[in-house]
Amino acid sequence: MGQWTSAVGAAQLARQLQAQQQKPLSPGGRRPPAYRGLADGVRMLVLEGRVPVAARLPAERELALALAVSRTTVAAAYEALRAEGFLESRRGAGSWTVVPAGNPLPARGLEPLPPESLGSMIDLGLASLPAPEPWLTRAVQGALEELPPYAHTHGDYPAGLPALREMIADRYTRGGVPTMPEQIMVTTGAMGAMDAICHLFAGRGERIAVESPSYANILQLMREAGARLVPVAMEEGLRGWDLNRWRQVLRDAAPRLAYVVADFHNPTGALADEDRRRALVDAARSAGTVLVVDETMSELCLDAGTEMPRRVCAFDPAGSTVLTVGSASKAFWAGMRIGWVRAAPDVIRSLVAARAYADMGTPVLEQLAVNWLMRTGGWERAVDVRREQARGNRDALVAAVRRELPEWGFEVPAGGLTFWVRTGGISGSRLAVAGERVGVRVPSGPRFGVDGAFEGFVRLPFTVGGPVADEAALRLAAAAELVRSGTGAGADAPRTFVA
Repeated sequence: MGQWTSAVGAAQLARQLQAQQQKPLSPGGRRPPAYRGLADGVRMLVLEGRVPVAARLPAERELALALAVSRTTVAAAYEALRAEGFLESRRGAGSWTVVPAGNPLPARGLEPLPPESLGSMIDLGLASLPAPEPWLTRAVQGALEELPPYAHTHGDYPAGLPALREMIADRYTRGGVPTMPEQIMVTTGAMGAMDAICHLFAGRGERIAVESPSYANILQLMREAGARLVPVAMEEGLRGWDLNRWRQVLRDAAPRLAYVVADFHNPTGALADEDRRRALVDAARSAGTVLVVDETMSELCLDAGTEMPRRVCAFDPAGSTVLTVGSASKAFWAGMRIGWVRAAPDVIRSLVAARAYADMGTPVLEQLAVNWLMRTGGWERAVDVRREQARGNRDALVAAVRRELPEWGFEVPAGGLTFWVRTGGISGSRLAVAGERVGVRVPSGPRFGVDGAFEGFVRLPFTVGGPVADEAALRLAAAAELVRSGTGAGADAPRTFVA
């Protein structure tokens, strides 16, 4: 069996390569030989995640016809890519993309900053904001008042407190998706929900289709569960999913699960429109793939003029194809480890039964706090505070980065907590290393890809504003200068990415 998990058609690859060639040469620059230009183009598409890692490339003859070049040119380009570690081939299996072993997946940037570093380091690693007070305090006080009756029970609720399950179900129903409490399981955060889903649906060796890029912590969770990740490149900009690619992957790779973030995607901030949502659900249903939709960012719409599409689960109300994951961590506070899954009742029963061998259940006091917020209207007011914080931070950080690093490229998302930045031709991994030298933590692009893609990107969160945003941009500019000068990373850092 070949070592590829998806395929790129000749016409599709030709269009992507031709779009690259439209970029003007630098003054005095010379166009490289045809085979070298083709090899560089494919290498760039892999590093940027536009062509996934482990994607089978077209046969030499097919690509030569699509590009109107000789087969010799394509053969020489493929040989150059093999020599550089970006392509592997095997007779009978074809050729597929890889990333050289010298480009390790960076480990920096998403772990919580040690408390002793808080005074000297600006942390752009975690997309989390301080609690929206006074609502956290009020919710905990309300939970304490409601705790006594539960204290007289065993306190073990594997599916979640009945009152909170009913409250969450009612919120879906009022949002246009009729839902019963039996369709809800409360979990320990969204990560707990994803862990339960992966263990139930995707055993070791199963394929899971994921957006490319995607949320780094979920990718790592899936890797540790033994899944084989099949990356599907996003469309350019903030438009969301490339449905042609999704249909092809679902048809050819037949993944057991697919994981997507439709609302203010992490890390890009993209918002999938309603037509794409409906089409992806239909494609997943036809392929027999369970579609897991992460809604943790769905309430963080920051621009008043943005019209939110219907939930993805609205196109599968029974929950047989779409499993929806929600959480209080992004919309309210990361310290409130309450998440949930919405699915068909039989799926929920299976998840609950499997959970008995993992974490047993979710803390009662925190469930009561979230229930108090949702019941009293405090949730909506707290989310309003969160939106105001994120909006102000986003605008301040965008202005600071544009001022200090005008060569960096990005689009400003209408919501969520992150934006995705092209770093002007320098290595995001080296930038992360250099950033820690000058006092700013930033996660590099490869953390959000599969097997080393996105070397020329970093993710920036809306977690700092005002003078701190200005200082963060200054430190990022200093880190970028260290990388350009060759003094910003140790010997173990990946080589510089050249655009």
